[in-house]
Formats: sequence, C-alpha cells, structure tokens
Amino acid sequence: MNNWRRRARRVGTDLQLKKLVTLLLSAGCLVTGTAAWGETADLNAAETPAASASADTLSGAQQSNTPPLISDIGAYFTAPLHWDGHDWAWFGGAVLAVGLAHRYDTQVRSHFFGPGLVTNVNAEDTKDAIPTVAVLGGTWAFAILANDKDGYQEGWAMLEATGLSGVTAYALKFAAGRETPDQTTNPNEWEKSGNSFPSFHSTAAFAVGTVLAESGNDEYRWLRRLLGYGLGVATSYERLKHNAHWLSDTVAGAALGMSSAHFVMNRRYGTNEESHFALVPVQGGAMLTYRVTLQ
Repeated sequence: MNNWRRRARRVGTDLQLKKLVTLLLSAGCLVTGTAAWGETADLNAAETPAASASADTLSGAQQSNTPPLISDIGAYFTAPLHWDGHDWAWFGGAVLAVGLAHRYDTQVRSHFFGPGLVTNVNAEDTKDAIPTVAVLGGTWAFAILANDKDGYQEGWAMLEATGLSGVTAYALKFAAGRETPDQTTNPNEWEKSGNSFPSFHSTAAFAVGTVLAESGNDEYRWLRRLLGYGLGVATSYERLKHNAHWLSDTVAGAALGMSSAHFVMNRRYGTNEESHFALVPVQGGAMLTYRVTLQ
C-alpha cells in the first residue's frame, strides 16, 4: 500500500510538471519570448528571417501611417509566427530554466518559512513595486528636466515593455490559476483560483531594468547593468521573502520582462534613421552596437 501511494504521488508530480511545460509552450502564442534577441541585425549585414519580418512589419506600418505603439502591439503578439530555429532554441532554454526552478519551489519556500503553511504574510505588494516605479519615474524626471530626447525614448521603451509584458503576465495568470505559497504548501496547485504564475512584480522589474541596462551609451554600461538587472533580482528576492510567489514564478517573470524589453528596444532603436542601437549576433552570444549616420 505504501509503495502504491508513493507511486501515485510520483505520477501526480510528473503530471504537474507536464502541465507546467504545456502551459509554457502554449505561452509561446502570447509571449514574444526570446525572438527579440534574434530579431535585430546589423543594417550593413544580411538580414535574418526574423529581422526581415520585423522590417516588413515596420515598412507596412509606415506606409499605412499606423501609430508606432499599435504597430508594436501587433508585432509583439504575432512574433512567434515568425520565429526561426534560433528563436525557438532561446524559448526552449527559457522553458527549461522555469522547469528547473519549479523543481526547487518547495525548498526555496521552506528556506524562508519552514514546511508549514504561513498565511497573512503577503502584504508587501506596494512596497515591492516602489523600486521599479522609482526607476521608471526617475528616468522620466531626468528626461523632462534635461529635455533629453534619448531620455524620453528610454522612458517610452520602459513604459511599453512594462505594458506589453504586463498584459501577457496577467493573461498567463488567468490561464494558470496557480495558488500562491501563502495559500498552499504544494507548488503544483494549478487551475485553481490563484494568480501566482508568473510574478507581475518580477516581470515589470526586469522589463524596466533591462531597458535601463541595455540602452544609452557604453560609457557607464557596467553601472547601468548593475542597477538594471539588480533591480530585477532584488525585486524577485523580495517576492520570495514575502511569501508572495514561488521561485518558478519569478524566473518566468524575469524571462517575460527581459524578452519584452529587448523586443521594444529592437523596434524603437532600430527605426532611428540617424542613430540606433542593435544587438548583433556573434559567435557565442550577441554584441550591442551603436550606429550614427553622419550627414
């Protein structure tokens, strides 16, 4: 009887893991995923299929006088239709990362709160959002005070990345229905009345932080990346510490926020005819470049 119960629990866990993977794969129809990283190419080099698709979308939008935001929204939610093998490989890596984090959901929760159910702890939602709001507000304040064009562009990129990733995050929350760790000690409570997966705070923090980290010039790149990615990591840590989310919720939020930020930066900075940033694929990774067209 004990062997049968252990076997039943193991089968149940396997089914929950399969459900998680299925949910993440279906999210490819909503999430831009890591297609953003493979979407931009050097304008002097041959374009990749994903970059060509993006350029065609931009050209069509310009000819029809479609507002850039509307064009970006359409391209964002249809991006998976244009993914190539490289893009799907990045997406598969994100799925594996979330699946690996799911394996340690219980251990991470127990590290902070022990094995028992702890309720009425998740009361820090506003506090955990303050750093992200401060970075976003600070970017806009600087742009307004200095009347800086690049600052305005960076602020708009932060807003757009947060908006696009936020809509996707809440759609996934509704589809997953996962209960939060202050509702259950079982990380496999899916399709309930919960809204745990993914973490919106982590999504927004990494969306804003990635734009901060990867935009601007290279003079203070190390500082920008420290502050930008540090914002995402610190926010995710606070969500775990406050018993608001499972580890895999924050990892999924990080992937969603970062990919959305790269998508927006590729769209916005790539359309600047005089100067633009670009992520150029190189052996073993990618290189951020900045191009200026002299009159």
